[in-house]
Amino acid sequence: MKARVLLSLILLCGGLAAPPARAGDAAPAAPAAPAACELPSYLLTSESQLPKVADAIKAGKPLEILVIGSRSTTIPASEDASYPARMQAILKDKLPPSEAVHVSVEIQSKKTAEEAAASFVKLMEAKKPTLVIWQTGTVDAIRAIDPDDFRGAVTEGVSALQNAGADVVLMNLQYSPRTETMISVPPYLDNMRVVAQEHDIPLFDRFAIMRQWNDQGQFDLFSPSRGPELAKQVHDCLGRALAQFVIDAAHLGPAQQQN
Repeated sequence: MKARVLLSLILLCGGLAAPPARAGDAAPAAPAAPAACELPSYLLTSESQLPKVADAIKAGKPLEILVIGSRSTTIPASEDASYPARMQAILKDKLPPSEAVHVSVEIQSKKTAEEAAASFVKLMEAKKPTLVIWQTGTVDAIRAIDPDDFRGAVTEGVSALQNAGADVVLMNLQYSPRTETMISVPPYLDNMRVVAQEHDIPLFDRFAIMRQWNDQGQFDLFSPSRGPELAKQVHDCLGRALAQFVIDAAHLGPAQQQN
């Protein structure tokens, strides 16, 4: 049963595994946001800030972003359509032309938060990012890891990332109505929210965002016939939302944005 749940979650946003990839500088330019990407403002609002991102942009330094995720971070054979690549394109579109934005991806396939966090010290030494977006929680929920142990692992991981000098955004599980009744998601969502509050870091609520799109009919995430085009559309919207979330959490004023 858990294997089927994991497969369903993987297929939702991309299918089979892809190797760790760097979101290329040649990612397509960002057209106007489609109506399907619309979200209420509260889902893109955080009281926590990203001061290192703000400092880098104000100083004209390259903005290095590292996304630590799972297979749902990628779209095999369509990496320029994945949410990290779309986020990079949107940030380049919204920030001044002189601002260099680089997004790289580190895949931690089938790893719990504890297993992923064990690699963070070496990973940060190698990458030296300004901002880390850590996508986690799905594997822990599928494996029914004790929620308190999960919270402890996320706390240790966030501390390691912050101690290495990076801003951190936590991204929680993706939403799938077909698997919601098969795994207990709320304890992991709640514990990620607690860790974010304790460390004063933004939480990108992917679960609530995708549920909003599904409930409002923008995307049918229940249909068993989901294809690659749906994955691309969802990733595009996630990339747009995440880019705006980063800009808002960095409190960038008009002088640091093109539009």
